[in-house]
Amino acid sequence: MKYWEIIADNLKKAGWSWGYVSAIDSQGRTIWIADAHRGDGKPFVVHADEKLAAFLELESVIRRAVSPHRLVRLIC
Repeated sequence: MKYWEIIADNLKKAGWSWGYVSAIDSQGRTIWIADAHRGDGKPFVVHADEKLAAFLELESVIRRAVSPHRLVRLIC
């Protein structure tokens, strides 16, 4: 299992719905866009030059946004 898949699996186990897509920017570079949301409807969307970097950033954004008393450890 690749590391981004572990992050995605842990997001799912923590109750998050997630997805990703690659796109080509105006400079011809591939960018990766990853998103996650839960039932509260607040989406988190990030982009990066690599798929793993996008998932690491997504995990980081979620960790910062979730209040400390509700923090779920996403990486085991």
